[in-house]
Amino acid sequence: MKRRSFLMGASALALGQLASGCGNRQPTALNVELLQDSIPVQLLAAFRQTLNSPVRLKFDPQAQLKDTYEHLLVWRRQAQNPESPKRFPIPLISRQPPAIANLVTLGSYWLESAIEQQLIQPLELVELPGWQQLPPRWQAIVRRNRQGQLDESGLIWGAPYRWGTVVIAYRRDKFEELGWIPTDWSDLWRKELRDRISLLDSPREVIGLTLKKLGFSYNTANLSRVPNLKTELLELHKQVKLYSSNHYLEPLILGDTWLAVGWSTDILSLRGRDRQIQAVVPRSGTSLWADVWVQPAVQKTAAESPDSETFKSLSQQWINFCWQKQSAIDISLLTHAASPILVSLNPATLPNQLQNSSILLPEPSILNASEFLHPLPQEAIEQYQELWREIRTIRFV
Repeated sequence: MKRRSFLMGASALALGQLASGCGNRQPTALNVELLQDSIPVQLLAAFRQTLNSPVRLKFDPQAQLKDTYEHLLVWRRQAQNPESPKRFPIPLISRQPPAIANLVTLGSYWLESAIEQQLIQPLELVELPGWQQLPPRWQAIVRRNRQGQLDESGLIWGAPYRWGTVVIAYRRDKFEELGWIPTDWSDLWRKELRDRISLLDSPREVIGLTLKKLGFSYNTANLSRVPNLKTELLELHKQVKLYSSNHYLEPLILGDTWLAVGWSTDILSLRGRDRQIQAVVPRSGTSLWADVWVQPAVQKTAAESPDSETFKSLSQQWINFCWQKQSAIDISLLTHAASPILVSLNPATLPNQLQNSSILLPEPSILNASEFLHPLPQEAIEQYQELWREIRTIRFV
């Protein structure tokens, strides 16, 4: 599973300018590798102003979460084989790997694998004021055992700083002709949408939304106990023109499909440029995702980073700064994803733009019915994959 950003270029340039504007004589005290456009540039400047002493900060944006995950893998390989050539695998063989970061953006869905493969290490966050304000669901998703499974008494492996949903996007012009608008997952099965839907190429998402339609959880472990699941999936498969996690919006823009299921960040970015595209969070609930700060298991050597306590303090300051109310509002207004801190605040204290955004901040009943995707037992994963393969191989005339 992966998410991507449409916005590139300008913010990357600004981040680079900010990182290099501190003077070359100062050591890099905090190196953060973050998902492109997941933190407003203004927030980095504001954070610098909170520091008591001048330090050099480096914020390095990456286009996709798979890029940050790949870097974690590269750093571990380097640590295990320090004599091996320090280059990326093909096709990036000519590029040098990035310097080891102190903090990295990772998606909540990637935590299980990152922990199990020992790519990241726990964070010490319990004493931070921001952690105390973090809603329980966002605390729970990052508390894991050392196998990456959810554990109420587990260590804290990440710091959630923004989140979003999987939503239904649709063409307003096409649905005006139909005389109705989609509001829930069950609408995807309506006969008017035969061969008019784009879905994510993800068994957890597609089988999950079908489970939700049938009144079950996204995290159902035993699919054999769900009546009519295969029948429902076959009916949905008839409706689908395209499965893609990268290009599901292009057919919607062109009018080849009338409805698409996708990540809220992509949809909100598109809505700002195409007024024909509308969106809704399904009222029976949807899947949630979160971007989290994680600490690579591989850290710099003492020679490269002689003051580890300074790093620890700065990293905690940065994480806690992201959880402050104004920072949370700025993240939510400027990155097409909401800060989890907003969930614990009185909505009346928020800017009107956030109060009125049902995609960024769904109403409580919808949010309460929504779920993060949890790690599943291997047997359950095989059930999902087998059912997915079976459905996808069927062709309709």
